[in-house]
Amino acid sequence: MRKTAIKVVASALAVLMFLSCQQSARAQAGKTSYPTMAPLDQYLIPDESVEIALARSAAPPSVSDAAEVMVLHRDGYTTAAKGSNGFVCIVERSWATTTDDAQFWNPNIRAPHCFNAPAAETVLPIFLMKTKLVLAGKSKAEIVSALTSAFEDKELPALATGTVVYMMSKQQYLNDEGKNWHPHVMFYASGDAGKSSGANLPGSPVMAGYDAEQRLTTFFILATK
Repeated sequence: MRKTAIKVVASALAVLMFLSCQQSARAQAGKTSYPTMAPLDQYLIPDESVEIALARSAAPPSVSDAAEVMVLHRDGYTTAAKGSNGFVCIVERSWATTTDDAQFWNPNIRAPHCFNAPAAETVLPIFLMKTKLVLAGKSKAEIVSALTSAFEDKELPALATGTVVYMMSKQQYLNDEGKNWHPHVMFYASGDAGKSSGANLPGSPVMAGYDAEQRLTTFFILATK
């Protein structure tokens, strides 16, 4: 029991560290090694089969085996494997985070996600749009401006209800402080909804982080393995 309690406490602390990565990134800004985008080859995975396997590792095989898989090429993400259950698995790169994160250009980041259908239809398009902007050579300011316009002009879909995203890969590398990070499942809400849900309060099992650029609150639930 004591060992289990220690693991739970350690996991909770790790989640809070992850949710505060934006603040820690600012604190480490003087030490960061990622001030600009690295050569594109550093973000790519040369072997497509390796990327497919990594993407599928985001969720249990019962979910990911029948999921669509998208992989990153020089001109953007393309479908590498068709799916039949509505899920889409993908390995996100560093620009999935906010533009003021010091690791926005970290070429080491590999974050396997597996989106259910509502999340694939309404959350994934934000990342895919950011990817197109990055590959087009847009600056951080231009990326934020384009996202803002896309939300205002309703070019990006409104968040659907029932969004679920699996991030359970043993190989997920979320940032330089989050190597082989804890398995978890995520849910989304529009706007800054953490307080109304009681997230991040003492004794609350719910943890959340708000991304103003994507206009979403992400709720985190730790998985046991």
